[in-house]
Amino acid sequence: MIDKISWITAYPEMLLFGMACVIALFDLGVKTPLRGATYGLTLLTLAVVAVLEALYASGGATYYGFGNMVVSDSMGNWLKCFSTIAVMITLVYGRPYAGQRDMLRGGELFTLSLFSLLGMFVMISGNNFLVIYLGLELLTLSSYALVALRRDHVAATEAAIKYFVLGAMASGFLLYGMSMLYGATGSLDIAAVFKAIASGHVQHQVLIFGLVFIVCGLAFKLGVVPFHMWIPDVYQGAPTAITLMIGGAPKLAAFGMTIRLLVEGMLPLAIDWQQMLLVLSIGSLLLGNLAAIMQTNVKRMLAFSTISQMGFVLLGLMSGVVNGNTLHAANAYSSSMFYVITYVLTTLASFGVLLLLSREGFESEEISDFAGLNQRSPLYAGIMAISMFSLAGIPPLAGFYAKLSVLQALIATGNPAYLYLAVFAVMMSLIGAFYYLRVIKVMYFDAPITVSNVVASTDVRVVLCLNGALIVLLGLMPGGLMALCAQSVLQMLGT
Repeated sequence: MIDKISWITAYPEMLLFGMACVIALFDLGVKTPLRGATYGLTLLTLAVVAVLEALYASGGATYYGFGNMVVSDSMGNWLKCFSTIAVMITLVYGRPYAGQRDMLRGGELFTLSLFSLLGMFVMISGNNFLVIYLGLELLTLSSYALVALRRDHVAATEAAIKYFVLGAMASGFLLYGMSMLYGATGSLDIAAVFKAIASGHVQHQVLIFGLVFIVCGLAFKLGVVPFHMWIPDVYQGAPTAITLMIGGAPKLAAFGMTIRLLVEGMLPLAIDWQQMLLVLSIGSLLLGNLAAIMQTNVKRMLAFSTISQMGFVLLGLMSGVVNGNTLHAANAYSSSMFYVITYVLTTLASFGVLLLLSREGFESEEISDFAGLNQRSPLYAGIMAISMFSLAGIPPLAGFYAKLSVLQALIATGNPAYLYLAVFAVMMSLIGAFYYLRVIKVMYFDAPITVSNVVASTDVRVVLCLNGALIVLLGLMPGGLMALCAQSVLQMLGT
């Protein structure tokens, strides 16, 4: 018999699953080319789920359900709320693009997006190794299908195959690591694993062996060096709307999964996994920024940019425990949470402009395609400039405060090695500013290739303007979101 608390814990997931099935059946009767009715019902569903998650998160209560296999806490609910909003915005930006490329012959784009979001929810809410793994598989299988949705496009099919092969390998790493931890601790429950590790009666070598495989699997999902191989090819080969779908909201879910496994499950092993994250972050910052400089394709440039941005997220995660002291944990993990939220927000805006410039039969993917955009549309050039400045960490935009919060978390540890690491991160950010500013230079100072105006539907125009305004607003007043992240992380650590 399932108790009432269990139903409360999983109610948003059940609502999302039920509506995904309803929308799949409802779409069978929709005949319009842009699937207007399916699109409207999908956005309505996502809006209701986002409001529900926000209410759960604002309540501040923590619930455990289904035999402690699922947890509903403030941090998880906010991550799910922001993931839902990110998927909503992605569908708004992506529908015109998908309609022009015959990707809306059925409602697969909408139903697969809902199922991928459900996978994210399960990843974030999982309090058991197998539950988290099931959520991960639901997300990845839906993502493979989305990448291959443009059936007649060779590049998309190739990207889907690469994503599938490498994704299967990464899932194998993660599952093998979980099996090693199960063998060592005798439990799949995250809280039980934590207690077993903290007791000190578990063989340390077996734990480290399993930990290495888990960190490898997490590194693939975050897209950090040296498990980044799939990101540039998949980002470039996938239809741009799908690139945004796999490069936006899933980063929030990957962050949530990392917190559940490494912080809630294996915090006593922090001295070990923080060293691994240190190597991953340095490699990501170095390779991501240097490789991005050489790119002429915007999607590929943003792919390497993602690698470097995730390196910054890891900097926050690896500065939570210093010499066995967890005094700085809340500040470090909340800075990473703030960083990943602002990164997803900025990514949505940059890809939104990229989708807007893509026309039927023409993919606006090269940096040269942005030439003279300010003369064609000052509004959209301004939004793209805001996005690039924010990703580069230029004040007073949201990206600046995200980088600043992570650097402050590093310096607050008082560890000299972390101070040098902060200096290294700043140097890499200066290098990274080059390829972001290059896009702005092309938009404002190069002659336009075409004189045609940029036309957008009302929903795309409104959402894109709000997206750009929010990047500026969070830069001018970051305190609210920072406080929300800090409060959520403190509650998570307290339970």
